[in-house]
Amino acid sequence: MKIKRVASPITHSRFQRCGITALLLLPLTIAVSGCSWLVPLIFIGEHKEKIPAEFDKLDGMKTAVVVWADQETLFDYPHVRMELSMHISDKMWSSMKNVKLVDSRQIEDYVQKNIEMSIDPEKVGQAFDCDMVVYIELLDFQIRDREAPDFVRGRIDASVSVYDIKADVESARRYELDEVETVYPEMQSMLFNETNAIVVRKETYEKFAETVARKFYKHEVEL
Repeated sequence: MKIKRVASPITHSRFQRCGITALLLLPLTIAVSGCSWLVPLIFIGEHKEKIPAEFDKLDGMKTAVVVWADQETLFDYPHVRMELSMHISDKMWSSMKNVKLVDSRQIEDYVQKNIEMSIDPEKVGQAFDCDMVVYIELLDFQIRDREAPDFVRGRIDASVSVYDIKADVESARRYELDEVETVYPEMQSMLFNETNAIVVRKETYEKFAETVARKFYKHEVEL
């Protein structure tokens, strides 16, 4: 009797298993071949850059944050020196463990009683027995857009320097840091009204203060 050989049929379930296995292996194969655009998001880490402090000698030092503004700016914003000093101090306090900052209100009170001291940060530092003075000179300050008075757009440009009050005479006493340029909102101005003016001023202060404060401690920025 002649026996006829018949190939074993591949069942439907075996097809399913093979198909599922192939689909599961596909992303791995693609990733290995270099097509990273299909890699699941869980495998993509956050991209941040670590930025060192531009000036890292304030730790443990008694420090005054002193702001200078011209008379035109003070006429429109009489409390701008104290306001910006307070914002910068708050940012520094929240991110620096051992910084010792003089109360901005005391500094403003002293400067108002001794107007000539507004341009002499070393004398201010000596008056409060400071080790360091962070001195910010406002080069440009606006909340209302100069080119379009019906709109608001905050801008603060400033130079930043640090005075080492107790340094030896032969040592460097003044350290000039990079200037700060702050604009809010960045893309376009906002129509002027009371609410928008308050929002723009607040956000401009916050952004400016954070940029200045970050000069003195390590931080990370999103790429």
